[in-house]
Amino acid sequence: MLALKGGKVVTVTNGVIEGGTVLVKDGKIAAVGADTAIPEGAQVIDVTGKYITPGFIDAHSHISVMNEPTTINEGSDGNEITNPVTAHLRAIDALDPHAMAIEHARKAGFTTCYTGPGSANIIGGTGISFKTRKGATVFDIIIEGSEHMKMALGENPRRCYGSDKKMPMTRMGNGAVLREALFQARAYDKKLKDGQTNAEKAPAPDFKLEALLPVVRGEMKCRIHAHRADDIVTAVRISKEFNLDFSVEHATEGYKILDFLRDNNVDCVVGPLTMGYMKMEIWHKKLETPAMMEKAGVNFCLTEDGGTNTAYLPMHIGLCIARGLSETAAFEAVTIRPAKLLGLGDRLGSIEAGKDADIAVFNGFPFSNLTLCEKTVIDGVVYDNLA
Repeated sequence: MLALKGGKVVTVTNGVIEGGTVLVKDGKIAAVGADTAIPEGAQVIDVTGKYITPGFIDAHSHISVMNEPTTINEGSDGNEITNPVTAHLRAIDALDPHAMAIEHARKAGFTTCYTGPGSANIIGGTGISFKTRKGATVFDIIIEGSEHMKMALGENPRRCYGSDKKMPMTRMGNGAVLREALFQARAYDKKLKDGQTNAEKAPAPDFKLEALLPVVRGEMKCRIHAHRADDIVTAVRISKEFNLDFSVEHATEGYKILDFLRDNNVDCVVGPLTMGYMKMEIWHKKLETPAMMEKAGVNFCLTEDGGTNTAYLPMHIGLCIARGLSETAAFEAVTIRPAKLLGLGDRLGSIEAGKDADIAVFNGFPFSNLTLCEKTVIDGVVYDNLA
């Protein structure tokens, strides 16, 4: 039994408990409260005057798959720029549990991250969620069954293929390639079902289309990269056309279409908002976007969209708080909201009895650049970040 005693406990779902105690047993949160009794023999960590939060979650990263550290000549494992449709790729094949970004994220209070392919391809393959605990192999860190399918619209696919005079080289091409792949997957699904009653109608095995079956069946969430407002609308329109379960990744110009996002119940994973102006489609980014989404009633998470950069997301959230984002929404955007988006809301994202004991201990307000995460607890195991 482990007891974190005397801290300011931000439960996220049940308010803030001043001078609270969190009990941990067998990797789970056993109890939390202001008057929670500490059993005799428990390991007690005095966290008086410190913030106790759920472990932070980055719902959109490219940890490990973008090869940190790297050299110019090595390149990246994150983008298979050989075909605009690579649904059969799996980020787990490039996920190294020893990647330096995992430790960086853990020391910043992140206990779970999602990593996946980049945005060079219209359909890039599946990403997966993982815990930032120490592990020898991917089996020690991944959360099985948490795969999502990466898709992308906008500048990146058309730049990667259009320069070679290959489709897609326009935004029209982007939409056409995505629709065609989904159409073919849906037709393949029908043939498979027909083949169950008539073997002669069964299609030849198709590895790519097989990977898209859970997508067109609504069993796997699609994570659609879209910065510009018109690309976001295209993502929503195509998703509704094929009845996809989806979220919009980045949503940089989402502030231009707030009513549209709210009325269509679009989940957005917003960020990074501290990028330079290297691409035209992010020229109009705003640190005020999260606050504007909060006011408009749009559901969003926050991300730093990187490898080691995930460690700096709390500080950048502080910039958004300075521009109107509420503290409540800030905490939710890196805890319970990404947990739900990843399909893990029953296990992660809040300090509640029965959930995984994934907890962060900060020596000040977590979204200040003057604050350090002193301890990170993952499945009940305590990591001392200052040792």
